[in-house]
Amino acid sequence: MMVHMELSRIMISENSDHQIIVLKEKDGQRSFPIVIGLHEAWAIDRAVKGIPTPRPLTHDLLTNVIVQLCGGILRIEVSELKNNTFYAKIIVNKNGSNLEIDSRPSDAIALAMQNSTPIYVSQTVLDEVCKWESM
Repeated sequence: MMVHMELSRIMISENSDHQIIVLKEKDGQRSFPIVIGLHEAWAIDRAVKGIPTPRPLTHDLLTNVIVQLCGGILRIEVSELKNNTFYAKIIVNKNGSNLEIDSRPSDAIALAMQNSTPIYVSQTVLDEVCKWESM
């Protein structure tokens, strides 16, 4: 089962290699952080604030490629947690078929923010991270 989530916070520190985003349950109280890189944090922040760039950056390019190939991003899924590493999928619809594209959560969430795409987290992942929070 997948749980609908939303981006709750972006914490950017230019003095660190590790940035943090927080996903929060859309119709609930559960939330959890994901550590991401600085470039991905900037891409997410730029998308949230609607700041355009003069030329396409990597996440813009991927969106443009999907659109030019007549596809559409349906949703993002944070699908697994292995050895403290999150895994995600970008679900793309093309000609009525859904394609699952392996992705880092930070890249998938950057695409989601650019395209107003829903973000989902598997119940298993959410249970695991909420177990961490209660410790």
